[in-house]
Amino acid sequence: MLENALKNKKDHFDYKDMTSQLRQTLSGLQLQLRDKKLPVIVIFEGWSASGKGSLIGDMIKYLDPRFFKVRSTLPATESEKRYPLLKRFWEDIPEYGKMSIMDRSWYQELAIARMEEDISPEEYNRRISSVNTFERQLSDDGYLIIKLFLHISKDEQKRRFNKLRDDDETKWRVTELDKKRHKHYDEYYEAFDDMLVKTNSPHAPWNVIEAADKAFTRFQMFSIIVSRISAAINGDKALSHVTEDFPLLPMPSLADVSLKGKVIPGDEYAEQLKKCQKELSVLHSRLYQAKIPLIIAFEGWDAAGKGGAIKRIASALDPRGYEAIPIAAPDKTELNHHYLWRFWNHIPKTGHIAVFDRTWYGRVMVERIEGFTPASRCEQAYAEINEFEKELTDSGAVVVKFWLQIDKDEQLRRFTERQNTPEKQWKITDEDWRNREKWDSYEKAVNEMLCRTSTVYAPWNVIEANDKPFARIKTMQIVINAVKERLKEEKKK
Repeated sequence: MLENALKNKKDHFDYKDMTSQLRQTLSGLQLQLRDKKLPVIVIFEGWSASGKGSLIGDMIKYLDPRFFKVRSTLPATESEKRYPLLKRFWEDIPEYGKMSIMDRSWYQELAIARMEEDISPEEYNRRISSVNTFERQLSDDGYLIIKLFLHISKDEQKRRFNKLRDDDETKWRVTELDKKRHKHYDEYYEAFDDMLVKTNSPHAPWNVIEAADKAFTRFQMFSIIVSRISAAINGDKALSHVTEDFPLLPMPSLADVSLKGKVIPGDEYAEQLKKCQKELSVLHSRLYQAKIPLIIAFEGWDAAGKGGAIKRIASALDPRGYEAIPIAAPDKTELNHHYLWRFWNHIPKTGHIAVFDRTWYGRVMVERIEGFTPASRCEQAYAEINEFEKELTDSGAVVVKFWLQIDKDEQLRRFTERQNTPEKQWKITDEDWRNREKWDSYEKAVNEMLCRTSTVYAPWNVIEANDKPFARIKTMQIVINAVKERLKEEKKK
C-alpha cells in the first residue's frame, strides 16, 4: 500500500481554491452529522514529521468545537496496561452526531508495538484481529471511520528533521526515538505496510496520502473526508458479514432443567456458605497476586435471587478489590454510544473482580422482545457479545456467567411475598408484572441466547434457583472452581 502512494502523480497547480471550497463543505456537513446523529472517527497515522498536527489544525479550523474532540494517543500508562488493550479507546469513542479526531490511535499498539515492544507474532496477529473486530462493531452501529496514513520517503523525513533541528524553537520536536525510527526506516516501512494491508477493510479502508507536497496533501485530506462523510450521510455504507465461528457448548432448554430436589437444609447451608466464603476470600488474594481479573455475570428471571447470590459472593471479597455493578435501563449518555460502551467502562483491571447484576445480554432479551432496538442489530449482537467476551478472556480475564432459573409458580410466590411485605415492596414493580405476562417470549429468547453464546471460553451456567440457599452455594462453588482452574493454568506457564 505504501509503495503505491509514492507513485501518485499530481499536476502542479494551485489547490488553494479547491481546498477552501472543501473546507467550507466540511463545515456544512458537520451540521448534517448532528442532525442525523452520525458519529465519525477520523484517524491520522503516519511517519514522524509527516504533518499530522498541522493537517488536524487545518481540518478543525472552521468546525464547531462543541461537536468534536481532538484526541492525542500517548503510550499506555502503567494503569492503562492493567486493562484489556482496547478499553481506553472504547472509553473515548464519540457520541452519536459528534466527531473524534485522533492524532494517532489504537494503531500504535500494532506496528509500533511490534517494532518496539518485542511482542510475539501471535500477540501481534491477535491485536490485528481485535482492531478489525473493534472497527467492524463500530461500523455496524453506524460509526463512520476514516483512516488516513501520511506517507513520506526516508529522504523527505530526513530533510524535515534537519529543518526542525536547525531552528532553536523547534529542535526539541526531534526526539531520540524519532532518530532511531529514521535510522531503521526500512524495517518500520515493512511493519507499517503489513499493518495497513491486514487492517484494510470495506467498512474502514485505509487512505494512504503521499504527504511530500503540503498543499496537495491538504487537498487530498479534505477530499477524502468530505467524500466519505457525504456518502455516509446519503446512506452509502459497506455491510459487514460476520460468520459466527465460535466454539460453542451444548446447552439444555430451560424447560428441560429439573428444579426438583435442588434444596439445601438450613444447617448444611450455613456450614457450606462459611466454607465457600472462606475459600473465595483466599482465592481473591491469589487472583490479585497473579494479576488475573474476574468477571461474574448474573442473568435470570425477575425475583430469581440474583441480588442474594451477589451479596453472598461479595461478602467474601476484599472491598478494595471488587465492584458490584447493577445494570438498569441505559441513560441518555449511554444511549448515545454503542451499547457495549457502558460495559467496557466497568471492566475490572488486573487482579480485581467485577460482578454484574444483569449484563450486555439485555440486547438479546429485553431490547429484542420490547422492540427497543432494531431486529437487525439484535441479531448482530450474538456475534458481538461472543467477540466481546473473547477479547476479555484473551486479555487474561476469567468470565463466569450465570442464568438463575426458577419456575413460573415460584416467581409468582416471590412476587406476592414482595408485594405483601412492606420492607420488600420496593423490589416489585409494574414492569415485573408486565414481563411475567411475556414469560413464553422471554423463555424462547433465553434459550436462543444460551445456545448461541455459551462458548468454551465463556460458558453459561444454568443454576436451579427455586431454593435460594442451593443457588447461592452452587454459584459460589462454580466461581471457586473457575478461579482454581485459571490459577492452575497460570502456574503451568
